[in-house]
Amino acid sequence: MKQSYLLVPGYGAQGGTARDVVHSFNCDGLGAIINASRSIMCAYNSDTWKDKYSENEFDVAARAEAIRMRDDINRALEAR
Repeated sequence: MKQSYLLVPGYGAQGGTARDVVHSFNCDGLGAIINASRSIMCAYNSDTWKDKYSENEFDVAARAEAIRMRDDINRALEAR
């Protein structure tokens, strides 16, 4: 499966952490697509963002959460 991607569930709302998913990436940090749809879709209602964004700003909260998750995973990749 040298030229395949892995769709990795479990990050975010399902309880998985960045440290849990880094093992899905190759040594170059490639090869995995991390799925966290519920965490992104409902970010406006999460403890992290509910005081900053309303339900009507779900799109802005979703973007903020996607960026936060990206940075979290990148930090975990750099630390391994």
